[in-house]
Amino acid sequence: MSANASVHGRALRAGAFLIACTLALAACKKGDGDAQAKAKEGDKGPEAIPVEVMAASKRAIAASYTGTAPLEARGESQVVAKTSGVALQVLVQEGQQVKAGQVLVRLDSSRAALQAAQTAALMGKLEANYKRSVTLAEQKLMSANDIDTIRYDLENARAANRLANLELSYANVVAPISGVIAERKIKDGNFVQINTPIFRIVDVSRLEATLNVPEREVATLQQGLKVDLAVDALPGKKFAGVIDRIAPVVDSGSGTFRVICSFDGGGALQPGMFGRIRIDYDQRTDALVVPRIALLEDEGDPAVFAVKQGKAVRVPIKLGYLDGQWAEVRQGLKVGDQVVTAGKVALREGSPVQIVGDQAKPATPVAGKGGIASATAAR
Repeated sequence: MSANASVHGRALRAGAFLIACTLALAACKKGDGDAQAKAKEGDKGPEAIPVEVMAASKRAIAASYTGTAPLEARGESQVVAKTSGVALQVLVQEGQQVKAGQVLVRLDSSRAALQAAQTAALMGKLEANYKRSVTLAEQKLMSANDIDTIRYDLENARAANRLANLELSYANVVAPISGVIAERKIKDGNFVQINTPIFRIVDVSRLEATLNVPEREVATLQQGLKVDLAVDALPGKKFAGVIDRIAPVVDSGSGTFRVICSFDGGGALQPGMFGRIRIDYDQRTDALVVPRIALLEDEGDPAVFAVKQGKAVRVPIKLGYLDGQWAEVRQGLKVGDQVVTAGKVALREGSPVQIVGDQAKPATPVAGKGGIASATAAR
């Protein structure tokens, strides 16, 4: 009985040993499998960074200067009364178009008319006396000194009569320039003091905007260049003008010179509107461009990330003209080169990339005036 128990114990120990060996072998195989998997993952390298790209392409571009300035009327006049009197008739209203010389107000002219009549009567009397004195002098009945005295009195009377008639004419207040009544300060029946402003007239046939331009642009902006204008009050509308004149002196304090742009008035444009002005001074019809967002925003020289053989490559470039959307590339790229427009922040030299979206196409010109994009020179 004891012999059988001994044999049975040895069999149990042998079975336990075999199970332990099997488990150990399985653990070793699993360890080898994990190591192989990790080795395969190491062989894959870093994951590709998703980016959007656009191909460099040719398009027309224009260099321009942009600035802002309020619109002003070319001509403006304060109408003042040259004599005192009661306003019997105010003949115009605000907003009314008037011509130079048109009567705006009729003042009471009774006193001036009486003075004109008095001086006219005195002048007539002295003219008759002078004629008689000339006849008497021819007959040697009057001295030359007496004739000179009468002639002097006559000239004084004529001057007084002209002055009285001039004063009488001031009773009709007339427009000094053609334009629009912008302000009216009197009504019928008001008493008007001499030299008191009673109207303001603005000539809106031509409007002007004055730009204070840095002196570095003095060689690029010339009289006669076309000007494009947009005003905040009329969104979506464009107006054409020209550089009318340029101040010949640079202001030593600000380092700027005055460029006066002229625009047709009489329509939607009005004095006081805030204008945004663009002056194209150079054009290139076949420039190589990339989106401006592709430029790297670091402190180094201008550069972009180009995609070559699935990797990001930093490419230094030489810039030409810039606009709100496009950057001209004068050196460093060629037509068709793909530059990164989105995702460039995560890139480093040699980073693997994965192009996403449908952006690897040439830049399409934006519809505009003559297909030309406004631009500023990269300085």
